[in-house]
Amino acid sequence: MASIIRKITKTGVRYDIQLSPGENESRPKISLGGISKKQADTAKRNIENLIKCKNTGVVISPAAQEWLDGIADGLRKRLEVLKIIDPKDKGQSFTVAEWVKRYINSRPDVKARTKSNWQNAAKKLSAFFRDQLISEVTVQEAKNFRVYLRSVAGLCENTLRREIGLARQFFKAAIDAELITKNPFRGQPVAVRANPARFYYVTQKIARKVLEACPDIQWRLIFGLCRYGGLRCPSEVLRLKWQDVDFEHDRFTVHASKTAHHADSGIRTVPMFPELRPLFQDAFDQAQEGDVYCITQYRDKSVNLRTRLTKIIRRAGLEPWPKLFQNFRSTRETELFKMTGGNVKAVCSWIGNSPAVAMEHYAKVTEADEREAAKMSLLQDAEISCQEKRVHNRVQTIAAPSRTESQEPQEEPVVSPDDCKRKREFATVCETVQNPAYYPQGESNPCLQDENLIS
Repeated sequence: MASIIRKITKTGVRYDIQLSPGENESRPKISLGGISKKQADTAKRNIENLIKCKNTGVVISPAAQEWLDGIADGLRKRLEVLKIIDPKDKGQSFTVAEWVKRYINSRPDVKARTKSNWQNAAKKLSAFFRDQLISEVTVQEAKNFRVYLRSVAGLCENTLRREIGLARQFFKAAIDAELITKNPFRGQPVAVRANPARFYYVTQKIARKVLEACPDIQWRLIFGLCRYGGLRCPSEVLRLKWQDVDFEHDRFTVHASKTAHHADSGIRTVPMFPELRPLFQDAFDQAQEGDVYCITQYRDKSVNLRTRLTKIIRRAGLEPWPKLFQNFRSTRETELFKMTGGNVKAVCSWIGNSPAVAMEHYAKVTEADEREAAKMSLLQDAEISCQEKRVHNRVQTIAAPSRTESQEPQEEPVVSPDDCKRKREFATVCETVQNPAYYPQGESNPCLQDENLIS
């Protein structure tokens, strides 16, 4: 279909692509300029792919589309003149559905789960915008799409925000491809917020009931890895291999596909907590020779672990809670914060999230925390009361020596004749004693009743 022509010029080696004869028996050339032989081979292969897609109506492969998006304007214009590709029409030739489908097909680098989520979002966009051109979507229509997701599709707020985030991503890619100049979804909130109403603390008592209701050893390990290990399910649980389990050092290695693009490649080491060790040991003793994965019975894609866990919870006599597996992780992270005395770095490295995400979406305030806080408040009140009493007593002790008068009125001492007789040897008669004016009428000084006291 095409061949490479090598030319030597004064400026160096240049390459051209010569096409097969067309309808007028001509053999048009496409000048590539001063590039390497390898780049010329890549151009030849992609141009042949484009010609084949044009003749058969087949969708351009992601690799060819990626090459086409990266070529210079002069080369693209030459391909348009030769009618190998359609002219670039600044978005007038793409509906919303066509562009989103084109974008998804051009991203072979994403995981299958991500592509599935993109395709689900594309269906909602297609249902709302129908055959509308991507260049004609307005900001108001983008806001109407948000209302559609809430009222017609019935999405909750966080799911709605994720869908808007994907729509904004698709339209941003259209800007990069110079199909549109503005993103109509820009400015709409897309950050997922924590929803306390869907938080549920899976207590140790509840965990024991569910563990007892598990049908076999492997399900017990699945439950233990989620509730006591804090693993994501099913991605991290099903990827765990026996070679990742270190019984000697009581730890195991987790490979997280969700964070594989991070600096640590999504690999973290988790302690084999006391609740997990017997579950690991039972599963290991039951494993067949040659088993690679810790979980072998529930690896089929048709198996829905969430549905089965719901049945197990009901078998245990309990009602299923929101976000079954998510609340296992959040419960465990909350427990680990208490167990480690608030060591955020250690706990987040075991669970596999950032401190910001942990505080926003995982850590919980439990009823036990509230009771403990109330108890601490009572103790503090008692301590403050004791301190106030100690201060008051101290003030009284310091002030006591400076008093000149008694706090309580004291009674006058009673003088009896016997007292006078005992002290008569030292008594002398004074004017006060002899003066009868000091005593009420009809009374006399008892001391004068004895004649011997008067000299």
